[in-house]
Amino acid sequence: MVFWEGYVSDEVMGTFAPIVVYWLYAGFYQLLPSLDKYRLHTKEEDKEKNLVPFGAVVKGVLLQQLVQAIVALFLLTTTSNTPEATVQPSIPKQVFQIITAMLVMDTWQYFVHRYMHQNKFLYRHIHSQHHRLVVPYAIGALYNHPLEGLLLDTVGGAISFLASGMTSRTAVTFFCFAVVKTVDDHCGLWLPGNIFHLFFQNNTAYHDIHHQLQGLKYNYSQPFFPLWDMLLGTYMPFTLVKRPEGGLEARPAKD
Repeated sequence: MVFWEGYVSDEVMGTFAPIVVYWLYAGFYQLLPSLDKYRLHTKEEDKEKNLVPFGAVVKGVLLQQLVQAIVALFLLTTTSNTPEATVQPSIPKQVFQIITAMLVMDTWQYFVHRYMHQNKFLYRHIHSQHHRLVVPYAIGALYNHPLEGLLLDTVGGAISFLASGMTSRTAVTFFCFAVVKTVDDHCGLWLPGNIFHLFFQNNTAYHDIHHQLQGLKYNYSQPFFPLWDMLLGTYMPFTLVKRPEGGLEARPAKD
C-alpha cells in the first residue's frame, strides 16, 4: 500500500515522481541561505568559471526531463502487468533489485561517460556541454547535451530497470533515489551530517574533482559507487582543505 494508490498508477508515478523530486531537492539547495563556509567554490568562481547562464541550464534540464518522461512512460506501461496481476516482491527481493539496478546503472554510465571523454569528437560536440558548469550546482545536475541525456541517463535508466526485474512501484523508489543522489553530487556544498557524504565515497567532493581541469580524466563513476574507477585506474581520491577566505576546497590526493 502506497500513498498514491487509487489516485495515479505506478507507471505514471514512476514517470513523473523523479522529475518532481529533482526540482524539489535542487530547489531546496537553490533556496538555502548563503552557506559560504560549506561551499567547495567561492561565489566569484561560480561567476567567473561557469560558461552558461542559469536560464539556459534550466531550459536544458527541462528538455532532458521531457525526453526521459516520454521514454519512461512508454517503458513502464509496456512492461507492466495489469493492476490485478501485479504482486510486489518481498522487501529483501526489492532491496536486491535496487542494488542490482544501482550496479547496472553505474556500469553503463561509467563506460559511456569515460568514452565521451576519450573520444575527442564526442567530448567537443556533446559532453563538453555538461562541463561548461565548471563549478557545479544542484539545478545543473542534469544539464547535458540532449543526445548525452538520452544515451547516458535515459537509456542507462531503462537498462537498469529491465536488468533488475523490478516492478513499476519499486522503480518509483529507485529512480527518485537516483535523482536525489545525482543532485546531491552536484550541489557544491559539503554540509555536515549529509548522509550521502557519510555512506558514499562517490559524493559531492568526489565528483567536484572530475569537473576540475586536473580531474577530467578521473572519477568517471556516477552516480553511486566508485567501483569502476578503482578497478580501472581512474580513481582520484580527494582531501578537503579550508580556504583562507572561508569555505572548503576539494583537492586531488593523487600526484
